[in-house]
Amino acid sequence: MSKKGKVLVAMSGGIDSTVTALMLHDEGYEVVGITMKTWDYAESGGSKKETGCCNLDSFNDARQAAVEHGFPHYILDIREEFGGFVIENFVEEYLAGRTPNPCVLCNTHIKWRALLKRANALDCEFIATGHYAKIRQHDNGRYVISKAVDETKDQSYVLWGLEQDLLSRTLLPLGPYRKTEIRQMALNYGYPELAKKHESYEICFVPDNDYRGFLKRRVDGLEQKVEGGHFIDKTGKILGKHKGYPFYTIGQRKGLEIALGKPAFVTKIDPDKNTVTLGDETELEQNEMLVGKLNLIKYDTLTTGMEAITKIRYKDKGCLSNLYPETGALKVHFYEHVKGIAPGQSAVFYEGDDVIGGGIIQRGELV
Repeated sequence: MSKKGKVLVAMSGGIDSTVTALMLHDEGYEVVGITMKTWDYAESGGSKKETGCCNLDSFNDARQAAVEHGFPHYILDIREEFGGFVIENFVEEYLAGRTPNPCVLCNTHIKWRALLKRANALDCEFIATGHYAKIRQHDNGRYVISKAVDETKDQSYVLWGLEQDLLSRTLLPLGPYRKTEIRQMALNYGYPELAKKHESYEICFVPDNDYRGFLKRRVDGLEQKVEGGHFIDKTGKILGKHKGYPFYTIGQRKGLEIALGKPAFVTKIDPDKNTVTLGDETELEQNEMLVGKLNLIKYDTLTTGMEAITKIRYKDKGCLSNLYPETGALKVHFYEHVKGIAPGQSAVFYEGDDVIGGGIIQRGELV
């Protein structure tokens, strides 16, 4: 038994997870690799060639690295669990007029729980992934997620849903490194092709990045159910017909297929009335929002009016805000107007580089 302990490493076959496994192996951990099969490409019905983490080549790449370095590797089939939760939620959110973030949901409810369950079965003390973030134990005893050194690759935003029992057993070795250093490590380990491997940023079950096409294929008769809706302005004036409210997102400007003589943006979606409200860019500005389904990380409670930097999307730089706890929710008041608050997306609160917690945006407003 290794003095460092036994760790179950999620290996997608990509550069980050492979280097993670090899780093931990070199550091003296007893490594067990595991590759999770979350979906079948054939089920997506997309037009793009199979890519990403769920194809046979990726499985083989992960297994080859494990074999070459002398540690075991397994494949875990979680297609049923993934599809029954992540994909169904994805569809339901769009049908409710919201914009989901399936990667956050998958990390929170599927991948980490599946890893922990298998880690327990294999007597692994730890689980590890190739995410760019850090975890440490705070003076108050709680485990805290922090931003990675390489802020261009930082993934702390998508990990806000991880609860304390998961964080206490998670290792994130890539947090202290920049992506360029990880590529060099791959070369040093003798994997030049891995160092050049294309990174996929699409949703794994929508590999052609056409979520509208995915919804149409997933929901029988969807186009007929939502046809005949109207674009309107903020006063309710009809501007024209749209193709169905689920096919639009807050802040969208391109692909509206309507000429108003000036740029128009989606500012509101009403599924009950099948209307999509359009306005100019200033009508996207709001300074308050309500956030639900909270998970607190750094502290177990929040003080009223606590100051934080709040991010409302993955690549958002974040804005200074005050947090006001309410029963089962959190009101966030921004110091300045922010654009494109989208119900269904994640809001994540930071204190410096530390994640205070996060939740799902319920609604935004201008006060």
